[in-house]
Amino acid sequence: DGGELVELIAKAVKSPMQPAQQEAVAALLKAEPELILRCGLSPRKLPFLVENNPTIASEVLRRLVAQKEGSEQYLEALLNMNMSLRSMEVVNTLTSSLPPDFIHTYISNCIRSCETVNDRYMQNRLVRLVCVFLQGLITNEIINVDDLFIEVQAFCIEFSRIREAAELFRLVKIRLKTSG
Repeated sequence: DGGELVELIAKAVKSPMQPAQQEAVAALLKAEPELILRCGLSPRKLPFLVENNPTIASEVLRRLVAQKEGSEQYLEALLNMNMSLRSMEVVNTLTSSLPPDFIHTYISNCIRSCETVNDRYMQNRLVRLVCVFLQGLITNEIINVDDLFIEVQAFCIEFSRIREAAELFRLVKIRLKTSG
């Protein structure tokens, strides 16, 4: 019966959970993966789960994507939520399970988020986060630089005042030379 999981997911959406509770969710999902479809998590609640408990969000999304049925709505919710360290953390842990077009759209959304932030301090912070995120994806060969070159190049040039953007640009140039 999924009662315990429903209860734990309801808590996880509202506030950060202790590691023992997170492990309980993971254990329940591992024991009965089909419970994911009846755990009470709607796509509308996913952003709250991501922000409060990214580890649980990653586990839930991994299971949903594996089930395939209905996962599009959850991925759409992840794409539509405000970009944050937590959402990047979740996407980063799932990169091997996610469709490439989802990852590309997510990257485009991250870049757009950086461009639209008015607060200079927050913008610098987001740009650094996105750069580190992209460097990881490129280094681990999750994304092909050729596919996103123009967009990433424009991003790096726009934010060239930020050291991480300059480093990302160098990495992209090196990758392009070695792949072409």
